[in-house]
Amino acid sequence: MFNKKENVDKTLDANVATQKTIVNGEEIEVMSEDELQKIMEKYDTESNVRKWEGIPRQVVRYLMAAFAVYCILLNFIFNWETRIERASFVGAIVFMIFLIFPASKKLKKKTNSIPFYDLILAIAGGFSYFYFVANCQAIIKHGIMLSQFEMILGVVGILVTLEACRRAVGLPIVIVSSAFMIYGLTQKSLLLTVYNLFYTTEGVIGTPTRACSTFIVLFVLFGAFLNKTGIADFFIELANSIAGASCGGPAKVSVISSCLCGMVSGSSVGNTVTTGAVTIPLMKKNGFEPEFAAAVEASSSTGGQIMPPIMGAAAFLMVEYSNVSYGVIALTACIPALLYFAGVFMAVHLEARRKGLNGLKKEELPKFGNLMLVKGFLLLPLIVLVILIMKTTMALAAIIASVTAIAVSMVRKETRINFNGFIDALESGTKSTLTVGAACAVAGIIACIITTTGIGTKLISAIVGLASGSLFVAMFLTMLTCIVLGMGVPTTANYVIMATTCAPILISMGMPTLCAHFFVFYFGIVADITPPVALAAYAGSAIAASKPMKTAVTATTIATAAYIVPFCFGFDSALLFIDATVAESILAVVTCLLGMFGVASGVRGYYFGNVNPLFRILLIAGGLCMCVPGLITDAVGIGALVAIFILSKGIATIGSKK
Repeated sequence: MFNKKENVDKTLDANVATQKTIVNGEEIEVMSEDELQKIMEKYDTESNVRKWEGIPRQVVRYLMAAFAVYCILLNFIFNWETRIERASFVGAIVFMIFLIFPASKKLKKKTNSIPFYDLILAIAGGFSYFYFVANCQAIIKHGIMLSQFEMILGVVGILVTLEACRRAVGLPIVIVSSAFMIYGLTQKSLLLTVYNLFYTTEGVIGTPTRACSTFIVLFVLFGAFLNKTGIADFFIELANSIAGASCGGPAKVSVISSCLCGMVSGSSVGNTVTTGAVTIPLMKKNGFEPEFAAAVEASSSTGGQIMPPIMGAAAFLMVEYSNVSYGVIALTACIPALLYFAGVFMAVHLEARRKGLNGLKKEELPKFGNLMLVKGFLLLPLIVLVILIMKTTMALAAIIASVTAIAVSMVRKETRINFNGFIDALESGTKSTLTVGAACAVAGIIACIITTTGIGTKLISAIVGLASGSLFVAMFLTMLTCIVLGMGVPTTANYVIMATTCAPILISMGMPTLCAHFFVFYFGIVADITPPVALAAYAGSAIAASKPMKTAVTATTIATAAYIVPFCFGFDSALLFIDATVAESILAVVTCLLGMFGVASGVRGYYFGNVNPLFRILLIAGGLCMCVPGLITDAVGIGALVAIFILSKGIATIGSKK
């Protein structure tokens, strides 16, 4: 993809170190790796790690690699009691977080330095869990009759886990979980609260931790190995070969490549920075405004988390909460994901047509056939994963797919994973697991309080009463709750909160279970591009040197489909292949696509030509009508789109004659 590089001092806009790069025959300025890392550290908590060099670096590196191996053994070799497995998993995570994540960004500047209090916290947190592991059977036998020492260890373990989560994940989820714990203490005694939260499979070692320790970690490792094969570059080249030469090609390449890369990475911010480093400068050079370029990358990268078969960690938790197999969930997610990216693609195409932008030079782009012959083998691990998920367990499918990724990497020298690459992948997988694991442990606290205090039932009753029996009002309130809680909270934790609080509300109002869980899942994800805390959009704006808030607002308008599609399948489960024939599902998809085209045309102000404000409003209204299930609304929507087409063409003809 890259043909030539030369160092440059500074860009005029962003005043940051850059380098000139030739991409598909186009010379562009891209940020240096140091500047990209600074952006990651600013908007992605996972990137704020302590600096280790020399022997300490190797010790930490191999410790993290060993943890990844331990997780594999935990799933396939060890046959321990459930609480032992989960407590040892969380204990190791808590211990390593204090070695890797400093208390604040300022403290990570010193190399090979760790404060004494971090060592104390690491030991205290680890000891709390491993004492439980060593004395698990005795604690199970005496149940709630905890000794004073066990009580102290439980309290220490919970508090240290919260601090570990704050460092690795962020403050918002800690505030939410702390509020729930305070409420729990007003309803139950300290003894019962500590016992439930720390020593049972309802709290920190509850369902989210089970999902994380069994298959989430294995899929994270698979993603790490897949990235090591260079599949991200392949995805970008593939996108170039498909859409690079079309109208507004660089933006369409961003949509396709970010969709595929985001599916593997599972991080909207990380993917925005990684692929956006190249795609955003290309879009700007092509003629797109900086805010639009950054917004396209952010909305596409965010949407990657809903792309099957990987879909981010929350999809695996959905298996637990919805009691539906992962294969069914991945298949069900296909149409909503298609609709989401179709909506983004439409917005990009219409904006490019409105601005009269061309694509990249066709002769400079990779040829699809040649590319597939040379690098198509990199897709084999994903194909193997999809096939095995349908036929065997998720854990086994992830491991075999990881082995396949290592095997196919050996085909070409530039993709080959050597020993160092193997250790790097294990380390990278562990690093991602630390954040997800900490979020799952704290999310377990929230879920435990909800189930043991009955606050979930109270919330359901309150919102159902507020909605006055209206499913739309209930969905709207749920959407707002998901977005607010999702601001700065990882998708995994956000989904756990919403799956235990708001999903039951929608289910109680007649929405199919899987529809309800997909609804909260989607709106938990789009928080990354929804103002005011749109982290993916802000990361993109830092690369594009654009206005952050304007970028976030633009990303919201580009990803309009993300806000419409959940309501569509909430009212019409045919979009998820639920309780519908093939013909009904196809009709629902077609009308929804046409509706989103109308909405996108109205938002962008282009519908087979520029349209006036009145027609824009009518286009949006007609598009929304088509997104609502029902023959009457579909007829009204189609009538509006056809009428506006005829009227706009007539006005244009009269204007040209004059």
